[in-house]
Amino acid sequence: MARPKDRHPQTAEGDWYVDTLCIGCDASRQVAPGLIRTDDRGRSVFAHQPGNAEELEMAWRALLVCPTRSVGNEMLSRPYPAKYPHDLGDGVFRLGHNARSSFGAHSYLVARDAGNLMIDSPRWTREVYGPLEDMGGISDILLSHSDDVADAERYADRFGARVWMHSSDSEGTPFATDLLTGREPFKIRDDTLAWPVPGHTEGSVLYFVDEHLLFSGDSLAWNPHRGELIAFREACWYSWSEQRRSLAEVAASGPRFDRLFCGHGWSHDSTGESFHTLLGSLVAKMAE
Repeated sequence: MARPKDRHPQTAEGDWYVDTLCIGCDASRQVAPGLIRTDDRGRSVFAHQPGNAEELEMAWRALLVCPTRSVGNEMLSRPYPAKYPHDLGDGVFRLGHNARSSFGAHSYLVARDAGNLMIDSPRWTREVYGPLEDMGGISDILLSHSDDVADAERYADRFGARVWMHSSDSEGTPFATDLLTGREPFKIRDDTLAWPVPGHTEGSVLYFVDEHLLFSGDSLAWNPHRGELIAFREACWYSWSEQRRSLAEVAASGPRFDRLFCGHGWSHDSTGESFHTLLGSLVAKMAE
C-alpha cells in the first residue's frame, strides 16, 4: 500500500496521492491521463483530485496498476467493483497489477473462442487469476521479451498454458514450452502471428492478432506529445541497428495494424495506412 508519510509534496491536496517511492514507470499516467502528471524527475503526482465518476475510476485503475504501490487514498482502502481486467475493445483487456520486476510494463488478455491469450505477465495476484478463471482461463502466454516475464510461470502452472518465447531470450524462462527461432514470422495459430524483431533485446517479438492488433512489448510505442511512433534508444539492450532493420522489415511486409498495445509507452489507435506511414518515418529517423 502507498505510504502517507512519504506523500509526494507536489501531488495535489486531497485524499488521493502518490508517494515518493514511485519509480517513474508511467503506468499510472497511462491509465489516468490528465489526472496524473509527472514531476521534474519523471515521477508521477496527481495533477488534481478526481472531480467526477470517470476520474475516480481512473484513480482506482492507477492505484491497481502501480508496481510499487505508490498510488494511494488516505480515506479508502479497496475499490469495488474491481477495475481490472479493463475492457479496451476487440476482446482486449488490460490486466493491471503491473510487476516491479518488469519496471511496470503493461500486460494484456485477448479473449478468443480458440483460447484466451495473455501477452506478457502481471504480478501474481488473486485479483488477476480470479477474473481469468471466470473468463475461461488462458491457453497461451505470449512473451514479448525477457524483461517483461514477471510471474508468467505461475499463471502458466495455474491454467496449464503453453508459453511462447524466442530462444534468444529464453535463458531465464526454462518453463517456456514453445521456443521461436530465427527472424522469420511464425503463425502460432490462425489468428496469431509472432514476428521476431531483434533490437530492444535479441529475442524481442511482436505479436499480431487478427492481423490488425499489434502487441509490441518494448519494441515500439506511441508518443502522444509528438503524434508519432517511437522506439527506445536509451533502453535498447541488444542493437539499435538491428532494431531499425527489424522494424523496417515489418514496415515493408508486416500486417497493417490499426491498434497498438505497448508494454512500455503509450498505446494508440489509428488507421492501418497511417500507422504504416508513421512506421516508415520512424525507421528513417532511426538511421539518423
